[in-house]
Amino acid sequence: MKNVFIISGAAGSGKDSVIDGLRSLFSIERIITSTTRARRSMETEGHPYYFLSRQDFKHNITAGNFVEYSTNENGELYGVTKSELARIASKNSIVIWRVDWKGVIAIKKLYPKIPAIYISAPIEILEARLRARDTEKDESYFQERMEYTREWLNHLDIYDYQIENEEGRLEHTIEQVAQIIKTHSEQK
Repeated sequence: MKNVFIISGAAGSGKDSVIDGLRSLFSIERIITSTTRARRSMETEGHPYYFLSRQDFKHNITAGNFVEYSTNENGELYGVTKSELARIASKNSIVIWRVDWKGVIAIKKLYPKIPAIYISAPIEILEARLRARDTEKDESYFQERMEYTREWLNHLDIYDYQIENEEGRLEHTIEQVAQIIKTHSEQK
């Protein structure tokens, strides 16, 4: 798969903001993940996910339709279908594959040459961003999310690059990721 890049990071790391920023520099196609989680008010089918019932997701697992899938910290299923990879295969763009650390492990087994970029931030910043974003959630939600976030730190060795998204320096983070993409795209 050409010009495919994994972008990964814990909740609150700014990975979606980085991806949005890359769109001003490159023609970006995003691999769309399927999920069983509920759709948020600003989301639509295919942006940013394909939304499936748990029954449909499990049917697709049984049918062998997923390239990779996992259960996320929120108990919901996330994965990428073979048909989604077929959709992006003909694209002449930079392709971003946004997954958690479990997805990175699965993808690297199948496609070891795809560069994996980890977007990080200090743990206290991640928690503050999460709390600012999910204001209606109870304390147990934040405790579970932060426990899963700490689990990411045990898997940093699976990434080819680690970029810290410092508070107030999003443009700098985008530039660093863009340079990685340029370097790899020129090598192909």
